[in-house]
Amino acid sequence: MGPICYNSTINQETIVAKIKTSFYCTACGSELSKWAGQCPDCKAWNTVEEFRPAAIAGVARMSGYTGTTKQQVTELAAVSDQKVARIGIGINELDRVLGGGIVPGSVILIGGDPGIGKSTLLLQVLAGLMGQLKCLYVSGEESLQQINMRAKRLGLDVGALRCLTETNVEQILKVTGEEKPDLVVVDSIQTLHSEQVQSAPGSVAQVRESAAALVRYAKQMNCAVVLVGHVTKDGSLAGPRILEHMVDAVLYFQSDEGSRYRVIRAFKNRFGAVNELGVFAMTGLGLKEVSNPSAIFLSGHTQPAAGSVITVIREGTRPMLLELQALVDESHLANPRRVTIGLEHSRLSMLLAVLHRHGGINLGDQDVFANVVGGMRITETGSDLPLLLAIISSFRDRILPEKTIVFGEVGLSGEVRPVYNGDARLKEAAGLGFNRAIIPKANQPRQAIEGVTINAVNSLGEAIAAVF
Repeated sequence: MGPICYNSTINQETIVAKIKTSFYCTACGSELSKWAGQCPDCKAWNTVEEFRPAAIAGVARMSGYTGTTKQQVTELAAVSDQKVARIGIGINELDRVLGGGIVPGSVILIGGDPGIGKSTLLLQVLAGLMGQLKCLYVSGEESLQQINMRAKRLGLDVGALRCLTETNVEQILKVTGEEKPDLVVVDSIQTLHSEQVQSAPGSVAQVRESAAALVRYAKQMNCAVVLVGHVTKDGSLAGPRILEHMVDAVLYFQSDEGSRYRVIRAFKNRFGAVNELGVFAMTGLGLKEVSNPSAIFLSGHTQPAAGSVITVIREGTRPMLLELQALVDESHLANPRRVTIGLEHSRLSMLLAVLHRHGGINLGDQDVFANVVGGMRITETGSDLPLLLAIISSFRDRILPEKTIVFGEVGLSGEVRPVYNGDARLKEAAGLGFNRAIIPKANQPRQAIEGVTINAVNSLGEAIAAVF
């Protein structure tokens, strides 16, 4: 028998066929061996998707950047404690959300609904940084002609802006290796694909691999990277949840339907405070800053009305005045309706039970509607007391005294608990002309605030007596 010869050349399709298919949870990033309706780790339903790993593990990258820079082990005491120099964007509302500007080497993820203004805002950012930094705008969704048309419509001088229309991550890294920019904007991460993963752009594996490559580049080359992310119908960022863990900051662009105002909020920030808020107004020339959002949200508050209460909430480092409205009406249903817009529905039900038990007011046969004017959403507990007073005001058809603000948390035993930064809230209200405040006893300032009469209360009963 002659010698047996083996062909060393293996068809790539044969390798792909032998690769074991894996599954990933888009909510938590857990890897599963088979598909399941519910993720065994995070217990989320219908979040498991199929993906195929790299066909050939040793494929060389096409880019000049290989991500193999050798790092040295360093003692923490040897690291310089000099503050990182931030790059001021020049848009104060965005600088506030980022904690003072962009940190070199950081990765920022911006998500929002389609058409809300993400690309418009970033083009304005690049226009403001043209003279300071070398910027590169990578678009996977629009052509160069579309970008140029938007810039001219907004009146931006970005003729020298370096632009690239590409969706291949390896090619993008090759260009960045040649250009060596200080800031890279990628619009959007869901359109990118890597040759290392055999799946469609936007899939779990592609988003994860593309983001990982850009994060490695940012950290090792000290280049700031801004990623634009799509959102799903429930408002969360599309793709694996691990995407939010990989980046340094996660910003959400939000807007009430039909409103010209846009709110950008930080849900994660390794270089600044979270829950910081920036407010913009959409105009024909792009997004304009709203430096005093309290005046905007109270602009329609012309005269006092039953069921209306002004409260002060805290968004990051900024106190903000909002109007809470409640409507109580006789119900003809077996189960009266409880409707909230901008507030937690379950908290309203709890507060109505507290009102019945400790305020002596039964609304079991009444429909209750609660709304935050201006499309804002309140998550803090400082809105408990103003919401209850607004409900009582509507139920009794009694108007609260003019120029009165209210804030405070209400406990299950009817006590009024303090909220944080009470002094800053009172000073913000005083600056807008409010002269009376209903606040928790523990939030009473040590020094009197000029022009403001303070009614400090310990319980819900005291607050009702003080107002009505």
